[in-house]
Amino acid sequence: MSTEATKTEVGSYFISNYPPFSQWTGDSLPAIVDALAKPPLKQQLPSGSVDTPMGLYLHIPFCRKRCKFCYFKVFTQMKAEEIERYVSALTREIELVSKQPVMGGRPFRFVYFGGGTPSFLSVKQLQSLFDRLHKSISWDHAEEVTFECEPGTLSETKVHALRELGVTRLSLGVENFSDAILEENGRAHLSKEIHKAWEWIVAAGFPNVNIDLISGMVGETWENWRENVRRTLELSPESVTIYQMELPFNTVYSKDLLQTQQAAPVADWQTKRDWVRFAFEEFQNAGYAVSSAYTVIKDPSKVSFSYRDNLWRGSDLLATGIASFGHVSGVHYQNVPEWNQYLGAILDENRLPIGRAFVPTTEQSLIREMILQLKRGYLDVAYFETKFQTDIVEHWQSVWDEYVNEGYVSLKEDGAGKCNRIELTMDGLLRVDGLLPAFFEEQFRGVRYT
Repeated sequence: MSTEATKTEVGSYFISNYPPFSQWTGDSLPAIVDALAKPPLKQQLPSGSVDTPMGLYLHIPFCRKRCKFCYFKVFTQMKAEEIERYVSALTREIELVSKQPVMGGRPFRFVYFGGGTPSFLSVKQLQSLFDRLHKSISWDHAEEVTFECEPGTLSETKVHALRELGVTRLSLGVENFSDAILEENGRAHLSKEIHKAWEWIVAAGFPNVNIDLISGMVGETWENWRENVRRTLELSPESVTIYQMELPFNTVYSKDLLQTQQAAPVADWQTKRDWVRFAFEEFQNAGYAVSSAYTVIKDPSKVSFSYRDNLWRGSDLLATGIASFGHVSGVHYQNVPEWNQYLGAILDENRLPIGRAFVPTTEQSLIREMILQLKRGYLDVAYFETKFQTDIVEHWQSVWDEYVNEGYVSLKEDGAGKCNRIELTMDGLLRVDGLLPAFFEEQFRGVRYT
């Protein structure tokens, strides 16, 4: 049932939602308009009926360069007036969103500035953006305000400005410490910029700083990977996120490979898993704890991932910015992906720039939460019984039996002999994205993801 890929082929992807984005259409737009126009739905949890948590995502699509492995909506070489026009549209979009009944007076539990490169904006542009945002919304009570950074776009002034503007978690896109590998993969920064940025970040005193690494970048070797882990441990961040290199269709590498029909110059999956396993072991030896298939954290009592944990448990996410993905009252949606479409909808037509949507069935919502939460390495069976009235062990018994036999899963029983917790072994955790399609409905297996 699981597909054990060996080589990293074009079309491999990181699963972040369900059903696949390619299945979302403009035909479902009335459903998201209706959801936004109604009060928020409650969540049914073991503790009872509670307000659905709400988060905000803001997409800042600018970069100094486009990485050869990047599949996000980004723009390079944009002029200051174009950036200002986008920031004006983004703040106007959030003003429109803030007036939707689905807000329901709820505070934002988490806010996430992603990209692209949010830190591409100048200090003046950042201060202007935050000032305008605060006229419509507030995140004073948010558990977490995350801001993604590329090391070479930071300055001491900018780092301190972000701290003063209320950012609580910086995520630094290091990816690799080798200048040769950074250049080969199209990264804009070099290693010297990492260390400059780190000094400023430490001095600013952010509560949580995350470092991103990528296992299997083009040119990666065991020697270099060990050095990446060693140098990350020297910096001692609160958390580390390690992704395994993929080749979605719309990357520079993927387009070149499809044209030339050559083999991908990316490490095979077993090698990438071996590298992540090594990193996890080294970080655990240094006192870190494994928090998911991609993350280790230094102090679990201090650091949590509000964005991840709430989103994977069905929270509402108001998505703003070009091509961004959101989810409210059980309806998925995505903003339009083209520059003129996005700016025109907001600035010329004064409307939300939503381009497509999807209304999942209860079964699909169950699958979405289950596969996303499995990325943490475990599932609480009672949670799904309460929220979806489904015993996920019985529902997918044949899948679990196969994964137990393959050494990827362990089923834990309570005192009465009933399975109350599903746990991934380390072998399962390291290949979790390859295990998830077995839970997909038949019509969504093998379809293009985006």
